[in-house]
Amino acid sequence: AGRKQRAAARRKAFSLFVKAKEVPGASRCPGGGEGVRWRCCRQAFEELPGIHRHVALHHSGDVGRQAGLGAGPAEAGGCPAGGPAPAGNAARPSGLSHSNPEISWALPDTSHVSRDDLTSQVGEVLLYYCYCEVRDPEKLCAWQKALCQHLHLTGKVRIASEGINGTVGGSKVATSLYIKVMLSQPLFKNILCQEDFKSSAGGAHCFPDLRVGVFKEIVPMGIDPKIVSYKETGIHLSPQEFHREVEQYLSQATQGQNDTILLDCRNFYESKIGHFQGCLAPDIRKFSYFPSYVDENLELFKDKRVLMYCTGGIRCERGSAYLRSKAVCREVYQLKGGIHKYLEEFPDGFYRGKLFVFDDRYAICSNEDIISACRYCGVLWDQYKLCSSHHCRQLVLTCPSCCNKGLTACCLVCQEKELKVTSRASGETLKEECECTRRRPRVPIEHGSPRMLDTGK
Repeated sequence: AGRKQRAAARRKAFSLFVKAKEVPGASRCPGGGEGVRWRCCRQAFEELPGIHRHVALHHSGDVGRQAGLGAGPAEAGGCPAGGPAPAGNAARPSGLSHSNPEISWALPDTSHVSRDDLTSQVGEVLLYYCYCEVRDPEKLCAWQKALCQHLHLTGKVRIASEGINGTVGGSKVATSLYIKVMLSQPLFKNILCQEDFKSSAGGAHCFPDLRVGVFKEIVPMGIDPKIVSYKETGIHLSPQEFHREVEQYLSQATQGQNDTILLDCRNFYESKIGHFQGCLAPDIRKFSYFPSYVDENLELFKDKRVLMYCTGGIRCERGSAYLRSKAVCREVYQLKGGIHKYLEEFPDGFYRGKLFVFDDRYAICSNEDIISACRYCGVLWDQYKLCSSHHCRQLVLTCPSCCNKGLTACCLVCQEKELKVTSRASGETLKEECECTRRRPRVPIEHGSPRMLDTGK
């Protein structure tokens, strides 16, 4: 009875908190009629689920105080985006809520689903992430592995004390059940929502197997999450807001104004086959090189407005936090939902070429533009293959004509004499020991004005 009363009090306080944030909106809500928007931590919300999740994640301490329940034990710090907390000097909880929900072991009932529907090769691939406090990552890992196996899903799922990051493939029946169970998991409730799952055509065949593991970070940037937290992230922009910003940025660029940088924080082989017009695309091999890139190019970002984007949004969460920690930029913004969400609304917008994905498809497309070329002959080509050298794991763009000539490796050294590697003590072989990798600077230095990529249309 006591718990029910406290829950009711929290709901009432939550309602008062959200009501206090209402301001007349200039735009209309999806359902029509005059819109009402909510603003908090320098972010605007047009729908209730959005502000509900934000308050639950970042201001549950405020909700508790308004309900007369006192502050939670895990509170620390200020608002995640650097703005003032709405209810006085509000504290930011480090987890989902005061109670930090236990992990549910529930698996969906599939007795009403035929095996053919569950294992159909025609399906989709889901991409999602959720930042929240996970007190028992090993337990979440075991449940997640059981869930994916139960639904015949393949893919990769990274779990850490800071949350979960996954990309899984299977039949549409299986992925639908997966989303439903994930949304009902107490650990993710009020944080994760339906729109956080980005989908594309595919299936279980897009991955060789299922890999679920516990890591220090859910996105490998190489910086301890306790030092640079996702809670210090940049300002999130919806696809519509980001589109308007890019439009304005490109318009200013033609007039010689350069107070803004459109930053692609993905790897070079991703931006090579697709990117936003006029972007700065660092020539880095791994996201773990991104912090060093920022450190070596701080002057480039000084007093600039930075618009960041990545595939699904997760790299921007940590990347923007790291950039903000350097205190050199005027403002740091990021595309909410990443390129995936942008292309859903603007398939023929300012992003040109294909979107690189980390599975056996390598890329998905939304427009007909080809902006990259064959490694050997220079003809327009954007379909990646693995280097034919047995020990090399580089991706190569080689057109059918060059493939027929036997040009199937990432560089001439690999092509001519295969790859010689030395074995580690563990017996594992070294990777990436080829000419094109050795010549590539680990951290490129941008001299003068940033090197922008502009494809036109």
